[in-house]
Amino acid sequence: MTATLDPVSPTTVSRRLISDWLEALRRCCSKVQMRALLQRSGLEEMPAHPDARVTLDQIVLLYQIAAVESGDEMMGLWSRPIRARALQHLLTTVLEADTLPSALYRFSTFWNLLLDDFRFELEQDGDRITLSLVPIGNQQVQRFGHLLILKLAHGLVSWLAGYEVPVRSIGFVFARPDFSEDYAVIFPARVDFEAPRSEISFDAAALGPPLTRSKSELVEFVTRAPRDWIFTRYREHAQSLRVREFLYRADWEACRLADAAASFGMTPRTLMRRLDHEKTSFQAIKDSLRRDIAMRELLKAEKSVEQISEDLGFSSSANFHKAFRRWTGESPGMFRRTKSPCSASS
Repeated sequence: MTATLDPVSPTTVSRRLISDWLEALRRCCSKVQMRALLQRSGLEEMPAHPDARVTLDQIVLLYQIAAVESGDEMMGLWSRPIRARALQHLLTTVLEADTLPSALYRFSTFWNLLLDDFRFELEQDGDRITLSLVPIGNQQVQRFGHLLILKLAHGLVSWLAGYEVPVRSIGFVFARPDFSEDYAVIFPARVDFEAPRSEISFDAAALGPPLTRSKSELVEFVTRAPRDWIFTRYREHAQSLRVREFLYRADWEACRLADAAASFGMTPRTLMRRLDHEKTSFQAIKDSLRRDIAMRELLKAEKSVEQISEDLGFSSSANFHKAFRRWTGESPGMFRRTKSPCSASS
């Protein structure tokens, strides 16, 4: 199955990445609704651990449930609710474009009809095409809302192109958050913060002709939303993600820094320097991969805790319990009982 080969599939991100989204949901849902949304998606109301993580599957599930039950396909992220079937109408609109720049233009005009607090501007400067989110008045910046709508633009043109369109640059108007490394899981480019505007830029030469997409493909894209457009599979922009992919596909437990460096045609010192520039290390990447695989396997509930411990190379279940409690603040058994969507819905 593809999921077992995809290095993104076990990835987790900081719970803080979706904190703005959860706050927006609380404003458009009752307390009872909110509690049910979190439980059904395998999340909890107030995580005890300050470094709590969430899986990509949990984010997708929360989106799919919340978009329906809140009556707002953008789930309180903008001042005006985005009613049901808006995404489907957006796809129908961009499908009529005969070029990808034209699709971006249609994307911007569509949202400019719906949003009251921001408007999109599309500009071309030489070989650079930039889609910018411009505030109307003095608007509060919603970090997750800006992330989601810019990623939707990228996801749509990539779906139309049939490949993940390279991104030239990403900028956000808000300050760099403590969890900024999570943006590398979302966007295939370096992300800058405290920019004049939140915007995404492309090289015009990279925007080839769109594919002819069928109605069934459109329906599938909408049905799977946001899985097919929110999480990037492109890996060249971040050395740390390339190392993670190498480890995921190799005998990662026994892999050394020198092995990874050799696979990229560089010296261990060069690899160390590049990872340091991204504020991480080879060992930190190995540890995070082990943590994320542990969380994924516990949520799947197909293996015993002891088997997961053994598969991940821990010398004993006690050592696995100790490490997992350090990562999440919970024992593996408690994590499985409280976070698994299957457990929450049973």
